[in-house]
Amino acid sequence: MTEIKNVEQELRRFHTRLFAAAAFVLLCFGLLTFRLTHLQVAKHEELSVRAENNRIAVVPIVPNRGLIVDRNGVVLANNYSAYTLELMPARIDDLEATINQLAEVIDIQPRDRKRFKRLMDESKNFESLPIRTKLTDEEVARFTAQRYRFPGVEVKARLFRNYPLGDVGSHLLGYIGRINQAEKDAIDDSESAANYRGTEYIGKLGIEQSYEAELHGTTGFEEVETSASGRAVRRLHSNPATPGNTVVLSIDIRLQALVESLYGDRRGALVAIDPRSGEVLAFVSKPTFDPNLFVDGIDSESWKELNESLDKPLLNRALRGTYPPGSTFKPFMAMAALNANKRSPSTLINDPGFFMFGGHRYGSPENERGGIMDMRRAIVESSNVYFYTLANEMGVDLIHDQLAPFGFGRKTGIDVEGEVSGLLPSTQWKRRAYKRADQQKWYAGETISLGIGQGYNSFTMLQLATATATLSSGGQRYEPRLVRRIDDVLTGAQRQISAHAITPVDLKPDQVEVIREAMHGVTVSGTSARVFAGAGYQSGGKTGTAQAVGLKQNEKYSANRVQEHLRDHALYVAFAPLENPQIAVAVIVENAGWGAGAAAPIARRLFDYVLLGQVPSEEDIAATRAGTSAAPIGTPRHIQDLALPGNPGLVPVAIAAASAATGARPAPPSVLTTAEAPGGGAAPP
Repeated sequence: MTEIKNVEQELRRFHTRLFAAAAFVLLCFGLLTFRLTHLQVAKHEELSVRAENNRIAVVPIVPNRGLIVDRNGVVLANNYSAYTLELMPARIDDLEATINQLAEVIDIQPRDRKRFKRLMDESKNFESLPIRTKLTDEEVARFTAQRYRFPGVEVKARLFRNYPLGDVGSHLLGYIGRINQAEKDAIDDSESAANYRGTEYIGKLGIEQSYEAELHGTTGFEEVETSASGRAVRRLHSNPATPGNTVVLSIDIRLQALVESLYGDRRGALVAIDPRSGEVLAFVSKPTFDPNLFVDGIDSESWKELNESLDKPLLNRALRGTYPPGSTFKPFMAMAALNANKRSPSTLINDPGFFMFGGHRYGSPENERGGIMDMRRAIVESSNVYFYTLANEMGVDLIHDQLAPFGFGRKTGIDVEGEVSGLLPSTQWKRRAYKRADQQKWYAGETISLGIGQGYNSFTMLQLATATATLSSGGQRYEPRLVRRIDDVLTGAQRQISAHAITPVDLKPDQVEVIREAMHGVTVSGTSARVFAGAGYQSGGKTGTAQAVGLKQNEKYSANRVQEHLRDHALYVAFAPLENPQIAVAVIVENAGWGAGAAAPIARRLFDYVLLGQVPSEEDIAATRAGTSAAPIGTPRHIQDLALPGNPGLVPVAIAAASAATGARPAPPSVLTTAEAPGGGAAPP
């Protein structure tokens, strides 16, 4: 009996265990079924996307940067492709050892290492950074054969910006450079962040910076299938990038190159403007620099040489250099007097060679003849005394109110960044500029020197050129523009940028004619008569000599006793032709002395180019560089005979736009066409 009960108990325990095991198995299968159902149904879409992302990568396609061409279609900035050796620091265990091993395969100089370290510090979030650029085919082959040794190192094809003319027009063109961290943060916070995915270079200066939005283009993308190691194995879908638009400058680059050559090794600036449209024909700052040096990161030696030079080649003197205008200010003072009814053209002033005021003797240059001056003769012979007395009669605030509409002391609004406002003084300005009460007071003696363009007066050549254009055109004003139009590479549409008229200056035609005729007299019988002798056109002008440093009471200036950087500046403002001005110009040659000897000859040759289609002879260019020229010597040449540096080519704008619209990447440097070949200056390091 006991045995039967034991058997029954064993059976019950067995059945309980069997039921529990079965229940457990069913529960497990139930949970598995639930999980599978959840994953396959509820989470299907999310997991499908995640799985696809593990297999597919979206890669941005950086667009070809737009061309920059001059008004005649000469290419000033283009692109070419080359191979770079790039490192991805996140995938490299020992970076220094890897670089040392790479140096056994590919030539890596100390400057390459320094630049890479700087890029590491500035661009920590970038996936890959170049250690060497512009690899030769042989170097690419050597690395490819040993690539297995270098995980995290790749050779990539990159587009490089090229400035075919080297240092010609460098200040107006600017340059592009690698995006730094601050710029990257700003882009990430902007509406254009998506369009800059994959972009590593942006405009840093000049036209490249100001017209970045036009030149950059629209970024495309492609979906690629990747391997487990992340390497692309197959392209699935592509949306091509749209190249940047073509920016057509108003600049005539041959004229620009001619003027730069006329300066030689001297420092200075020149701005030439068409008064009928505001288009800038030449925008010169000397000395220049080679923008190609900056494209891929300038090396420390070149940067030190440029940055520490006494000549300040990186300073855009046309845009940011401010100077006292000297006697070039006198025609504007005369115009202000007429407009304010302070003097008539026939008012006579005796010029004994000096002017006494408050016990101070205000002198005149020793070469001035003096005598009885009316307004015309005072401008033609540049009488200081006439304009000393005029400034005293008008006062600083009336001078300011009359001349501010010409653009003095304010930004012109030109289409590049970095312009300074200069200074046209007033009593209100002085109260704002100084903190101490005795410094805030305007003294009557300070007004006297304003009449001859000295004292607090300080303007850019851009301001002087636009003011001359306004005066010569009878008050008509345009915003100065370096860009003439934008050509859309896809549609071929042309968008005009220049010829934007602004509120004119209210000038009486008969009074304007008085000043224009007096300025014409300067070129016929005045201070620039020798320079414009035999010119095939009539022009108006005014020479000027401005002090670089102040002189003490009764101290006489002597160029031989001061250092070269402290000598007087030579200036000239002019317009031509006389009756219907097509060009207005302002020129300064720093520390070169008299305006008639250094600045006016440059303006004469610029007018000959624009109005007569002539380029001076080589002997005349040499004499102008030396500051010993007057009227041109030798046999003039045709403008097409003026050779440009490098090998720029001449690409009609329509053709350039059409070729850019294809989106095709330029050929490697070894097979570039004439219009694409780099030249003119050292290649980027």
